[in-house]
Amino acid sequence: MSGFEMIAWFFIALGILTAAAIALDVRRRPQHMAIMNITWPVTGLYFPVVGWWLYKRIGLKGHGEKPLWQGVFVSTTHCGGGCTLGDTVAAPLMTLLGVTVLGSALLGHFVGEFVGAYLFGILFQFLPIMSMGHGNWRSALKDAIKADTLSLIAFEIGMFGWMAIAAVLWLGMEPRPDTPQFWFMMQIGMVLGFATAYPANWWLVQRGVKHAM
Repeated sequence: MSGFEMIAWFFIALGILTAAAIALDVRRRPQHMAIMNITWPVTGLYFPVVGWWLYKRIGLKGHGEKPLWQGVFVSTTHCGGGCTLGDTVAAPLMTLLGVTVLGSALLGHFVGEFVGAYLFGILFQFLPIMSMGHGNWRSALKDAIKADTLSLIAFEIGMFGWMAIAAVLWLGMEPRPDTPQFWFMMQIGMVLGFATAYPANWWLVQRGVKHAM
């Protein structure tokens, strides 16, 4: 086993342990918004150890108890949760189906993962809107698309930018979701996607398109 592979397994294991610890805690102390019971453990997957600290520091505060930057941070985890699940489901599917775009497996992955992230991301926004008593599902879907599209695009730009660099320098242009190195690079990409999505969420909150959580 190479040093790179050992490091990859180490951080993947830390992410899984962090997600499991958060999942156990939210089972004991459910979040006010049900979708966050999924979002916070998913956040732990790509923020190993740090995700636990963020959850304890920010995630246990009630609505209205957080300063704006923390409310925007939680809104970004909400976006990141949908994107992460979509990317995670789509990546092995794209390889399994042999999807390519312009002859490139990497571009095939990017297109498939974007579609997956968009579907999961909009679902993550749609379900809370409906749970708050929104009677018209068409209107709720429209609001979900309006609230999360820019944030989703910003997240994927950060993640895909990193994965393109990783493909050239370490992974090769043929994505390999059956290797720990691939998922370790995805972990880092999701952190960078979070970083690019945060300013987009701040902008959306400031303009009243979506709310700080």
